[in-house]
Amino acid sequence: MNIYETERLLNEYLLFHYGADDEVLPWTFGPKNALGFAQRSVNALLDRAIVPATARALDLGCAVGRSCYELAVVCDEVIGVDYSQRFVDAAETLRRDGSLHYFRSDEGTARTALYASRPQSGRRDTHVPSDERHKSVPSPCHERIRFEQGDAMNLREDLGAFDVVHAANLLCRLSEPQKLIDRLPSLVKPGGQLLLTTPCTWLEEYTPSANWPQGSTFDWLQRELGAHFTLELQKDIPFLIREHARKFQWSVTLGTRWVRK
Repeated sequence: MNIYETERLLNEYLLFHYGADDEVLPWTFGPKNALGFAQRSVNALLDRAIVPATARALDLGCAVGRSCYELAVVCDEVIGVDYSQRFVDAAETLRRDGSLHYFRSDEGTARTALYASRPQSGRRDTHVPSDERHKSVPSPCHERIRFEQGDAMNLREDLGAFDVVHAANLLCRLSEPQKLIDRLPSLVKPGGQLLLTTPCTWLEEYTPSANWPQGSTFDWLQRELGAHFTLELQKDIPFLIREHARKFQWSVTLGTRWVRK
């Protein structure tokens, strides 16, 4: 069974994406700067100054959807795609209803009931002349987002091209990551941005070793993307996933921003 279809992983990712800081990390001495990764994976890499009006965004491996709301702050349309139908269903329920009940694992069989809440921000349209902005009422972010189940290695052909493509911690969870790498140039419009993060955690259970990068992941990305993209930013971004009250996964992902030639 795909672990991303289990209740345990669904609850873990709802907490990872929507949990308040103190719900995720109650310890005052913990790595607070690693919280809120779903938002930071967009905001730490995206160059908002070059996002055009009426922009389209694609969020690959969106999980339960929190990063889609960050993209919707600056984009008119956001499509979130994830391989897990259970994640997609949860993301859509939250988008539609505004909240979703889930459980946090504390210790053994002890759990705490929590609610994930849909972000409420709407877009301030900076492309509207300043004397007209008071007349422009932006739609709420959730109305500009839609979620669908899909395979990042075999995306539907009619997706089109996007001004922003975001793929956070996805590459090293694909059995054939080269398939996505090969598709990326057709997904990003000229001048558009590709936001990639990966903790470079290559494991046989997800990716056969024959399909791992030869050498460093960063060097591999530069070789594979360089013909079609210009590397604009490389940044190390910490993130924290809670397993239970006394066990956490602290990681540092390799973040990059590429601009389509």
